[in-house]
Amino acid sequence: MPERTNVTLSDTDENPVLRDPDVRLMLRVKEGDEAAFTELVTSYQDRLVGLLYHLVSNQESAEDLAQEVFLKVYRARQGYEPTAKFATWLFRIASNLASNRRRDKGRKREVSLRTNDSGPLGPRPAEQILAEKSALMPARQLDKTELREVVRAALDGLNERQRLAVLLHKFEEMSYIDIGTTLEMSPAAVKSLLSRARDNLREKLEPYIHYGTQPADNGE
Repeated sequence: MPERTNVTLSDTDENPVLRDPDVRLMLRVKEGDEAAFTELVTSYQDRLVGLLYHLVSNQESAEDLAQEVFLKVYRARQGYEPTAKFATWLFRIASNLASNRRRDKGRKREVSLRTNDSGPLGPRPAEQILAEKSALMPARQLDKTELREVVRAALDGLNERQRLAVLLHKFEEMSYIDIGTTLEMSPAAVKSLLSRARDNLREKLEPYIHYGTQPADNGE
């Protein structure tokens, strides 16, 4: 079967998703073009690992999951149909795999904690530890490394959907529509989700932001 490497104007009029160059690359992958798949991996690998790192909080797990995401994409190539931007499809696969990994990790941790408790009342929640560190922190401006850790802890405190929506909006610069496609939500629901996430982040970060500095301008 000859490869279809060109998409005509009439094609994009009929299906606007075909205007996405990564969708066109994936259609070439579907037709057996290995170079197109390599191009997609090269384009998305670092971004995907970065996103997954924020979702699973472990670099090695993020790299393993990224490989698993690309493997799923490759295995699904024959049945691929362009119904949305390629990135939304890719990040939806990544979100599902990260959710499964976190769920499995949570089960293992629960079993481990039953046999190796950290104290009479069990392990302290991350939020409690963060609050205690804040109370001991000197009244000074945080350096970049400390601030990154604080922001990471604040992101970890969001639920999975809020965290993913923030990451896609801020780091991938996705629109509400594209985030909604990834999370299978309406744009209005995404807007509400991001608003709640911002409120939660502001509440967690405000004590740190105001240490030894003037209140930040919260205008959006």
